[in-house]
Amino acid sequence: RCVVLRFLKSPPNQNKTSEEILQHLRNIVDFGKHVMKQFFGENYVHHGEIVQLPLDFVRRLCLKIQPERPESRCDKDMDTLSGYAMCLPNLTRLQPYRFVEHRPILCIEIKPKCGFIPFSSHVSQEIKHKVCRYCMHQHLKVANGKWKRPSKYCPLDLFSGNKQRMHFALKSLLQEAQNNLKIFKNGELIYGCKDDQDCLSDWNELARHLKPFFFPSNGLVSGPHCTRTIVKELIHVITMALLSGTEACRAGDMKTVPVSQGRSYCEASAFNKELARNGKHKLESSGLPRGCLLYKTLQAQMLDTLDIEGLYPLYSRVEQYLEEFPDER
Repeated sequence: RCVVLRFLKSPPNQNKTSEEILQHLRNIVDFGKHVMKQFFGENYVHHGEIVQLPLDFVRRLCLKIQPERPESRCDKDMDTLSGYAMCLPNLTRLQPYRFVEHRPILCIEIKPKCGFIPFSSHVSQEIKHKVCRYCMHQHLKVANGKWKRPSKYCPLDLFSGNKQRMHFALKSLLQEAQNNLKIFKNGELIYGCKDDQDCLSDWNELARHLKPFFFPSNGLVSGPHCTRTIVKELIHVITMALLSGTEACRAGDMKTVPVSQGRSYCEASAFNKELARNGKHKLESSGLPRGCLLYKTLQAQMLDTLDIEGLYPLYSRVEQYLEEFPDER
C-alpha cells in the first residue's frame, strides 16, 4: 500500500502534549469526514486515519527528511514526541493497475487559497473589500522575508471561471510556485517548492518531463518555443480539469453559476493591472459550472459569512464562558 504520513508541525518551544496532538488530529479527520465530504462527495475526500508509530522511527524519519525541507518552511518543527500521525493514500501514485506499468502518472497539487472578497458587514478596513486576503499576505510575506518577490497569482482570477483569467492565474503559479503548486511524475516531485527558482531553467526541465504528455504538434523537440508550447498546453489541460464536473449529470444541468456575493475581481490582481495598461476593461467572472471542483471549493469557503472580525469576538465569548463554567465543556 502506497501511503503518506502527515505529522503536525509547530513553532519551536510550543510543543503540545500527546493528548493535545491526538485531539488535534481527530478534529482534522472529523472535519474531513463530516464536513468536506458533504461538499465534494465520497470519491474526492480522503479524511485519513490516525496511526501511532514507534518514536524511534519518527525521530529517524525527521532526521532523514529535514535536509529536504525548503528553508522557508523550517520555521516549524515536526512533532517527534507523541508518535501520532495521519495516514493517507499517496495521490501522486495511482493504485496498481495494468496500464500504470507502461504510462507515467502525472499529479498536480494546487492550493488555490480563498477565492472571494469578504462581504461581511463586520469588516472594519475598506481595503479588505477591495483586495483579497492572498494578495495582501503576499506583500506581508515579502516584507517579512518569507518570499523574495510577490507572486502575480490571485485566487479570484482562478475562481472566476473566465478562461483567460484562469490561464493567467495558472501561469503565475508556475512562475512563482512558492508552496502553492507542485507537480509530481510517478510519485517524484519534478516542479515546485524551491525558495529561489529560476523560472526559465525550471520550465525547460519541466518541459523535458512533460514531453510524453504534451509533445508539440509542430515537431519542435527543444528550445524556448517548445517549452512555451508545452507549458501552455499544460495550463489548458489543468483549466479544463478544474472546470469539469465531478459527477455524471445531464448536459442541461451544467450551468455556470456565479457564487460570489461580493466583487468578482481583486484590485491587486496583476491580470487587471495588465488589462489597464493595455487600455482594456476588466473581465468579470464568467461563472463556474455547477458541480466542478472549483465551484464546490468556493461554496465551502463561502460558509464564512462573518469574516474573522465577526467570528473572533464570538469565539472569545465562548472561550470566556467555558473558563467560567468548565463543566459545560
